[in-house]
Amino acid sequence: MATYDLEEQEKIAGIKAWWNKYSTAITILLTAFLVAIGGTQAWKYYQQQQAQQAADLYALLQQVKESNDAAKINDAAHLLTEGFPSSGYASRAALIAAQADVQAGNNKRAIQNLQWVIDYAQETALHDLARLRIAGILLDEEKYDEALRILNTPHGETFAGLYLDRKGDILVASKKVSEARLSYQAAVDKLSKSNNYHNIVQMKLDALGESD
Repeated sequence: MATYDLEEQEKIAGIKAWWNKYSTAITILLTAFLVAIGGTQAWKYYQQQQAQQAADLYALLQQVKESNDAAKINDAAHLLTEGFPSSGYASRAALIAAQADVQAGNNKRAIQNLQWVIDYAQETALHDLARLRIAGILLDEEKYDEALRILNTPHGETFAGLYLDRKGDILVASKKVSEARLSYQAAVDKLSKSNNYHNIVQMKLDALGESD
């Protein structure tokens, strides 16, 4: 049996005393650490599974979209908006459903889908896009004041030209030609000349003629 000198025995005794004092706390901390690692890995796996399921449902929606059946498209979109509302796929599904609704003449449901995007989409650009489309629906319904109110909501600079253009359309429809001219001009100034839409807005402006 190995023998130890007095100094070594004192060190061993000190280690034993330290372990007896802190062993429970160390065990608890080590266990918590291992559980945390396992929990993190489990959460990552769960997130990956959720993302894959959302992607699969979006692929299904793209297939259903080809049917041009608004009811079926809404059913497919509903699976995403209800099951995976925080995913980017859900908000895009709502936009697709809204477009199908407009084509089917169901403006009420289209606005509901677009409002879902405004309420739940995490990307602010999608909020701006949804409001722009709602304003277009309201324009078709001749609800001009309500449409202008939507367009007056703060929005990103990227959409500034498009909002001004849509505002010009509404003002023309409501016989406010002078205001429409100003709105179209502001839209032209905002839109890049390399953007094909710039020429379309310029044509609208030219069609109004010179100011009085």
